[in-house]
Amino acid sequence: MKWEGHERSRNVEDRRGPGGRGGMPRLGGRGIGIGTIVIALLAGWIFGINPLTVLGLLSGGDPVAMAPSGQGPAPPPPEGDRAAAFVSTVLRDTELVWGRIFQASGGRYQEPRLVLFRGATPTACGTGQSAMGPFYCPGDGQVYIDLDFFDTLARRMGAPGDFAQAYVVAHEVGHHVQNLLGITGKVDAMRGRVSQAQMNALSVRVELQADCLAGVWTHHSQRGKSWLDQGDIEEAMNAAARIGDDVLQGRTGGAVRPETFTHGSSQQRMTWFRRGVESGSVAQCNTFDAPSL
Repeated sequence: MKWEGHERSRNVEDRRGPGGRGGMPRLGGRGIGIGTIVIALLAGWIFGINPLTVLGLLSGGDPVAMAPSGQGPAPPPPEGDRAAAFVSTVLRDTELVWGRIFQASGGRYQEPRLVLFRGATPTACGTGQSAMGPFYCPGDGQVYIDLDFFDTLARRMGAPGDFAQAYVVAHEVGHHVQNLLGITGKVDAMRGRVSQAQMNALSVRVELQADCLAGVWTHHSQRGKSWLDQGDIEEAMNAAARIGDDVLQGRTGGAVRPETFTHGSSQQRMTWFRRGVESGSVAQCNTFDAPSL
């Protein structure tokens, strides 16, 4: 991916340094994130906890609002930070692409802020922790990333490559698009009104739609910049496959239980990402009306 030299987003906040706003982990809070399955898997590896138990805990409960910290935003990343420069460049391109898409439909795109942190940080969805992986918080409209996750993605999950990382960022921005379109609120309103199995099924459709929206960004981004190298799309497809619920559950040595899926199978994630890439159409990402996934 030929990303160097392109414009970077100004909507990146760096909480990794001494001046950043940290927070002690506490129970409660929930974000929408590609790392929900990852934390379950890592908990199984590190603590010997059944990942399905962790998934059940993470998928339940209501968002917990946090009191304002009284501090302003942390500063942007320092010059020379290559990893931060990369995500800033990807984020800027999502801003440009989604800005044009919203404008073409008569709307206005509200750009999200991307927060870099280490360990833990306060969010409007509760305390965000590195173990959660990257996630989006609808309460404050921000994407949160501990850049060490990309090492986990490459080494433990078997999904290396810069465009695999770009896919992760684009997926979380896809959740922001869902929030702006009112989809997130409608799904969250169902919590407590349907069974856990039904909520899991809705969560799968939310996540697959975010995958498709990441593909829509990929389609328009490549048309605008021609910055993808041969094999980049395959890197993203591999990342989508490696974080499918079936693969992650299978790696724990337990049975694969589709009724507990919250993000979709590997095949589903690849299918919907590819659908977005090939069509470039938001209308093609309507997972909620799809008879089959």
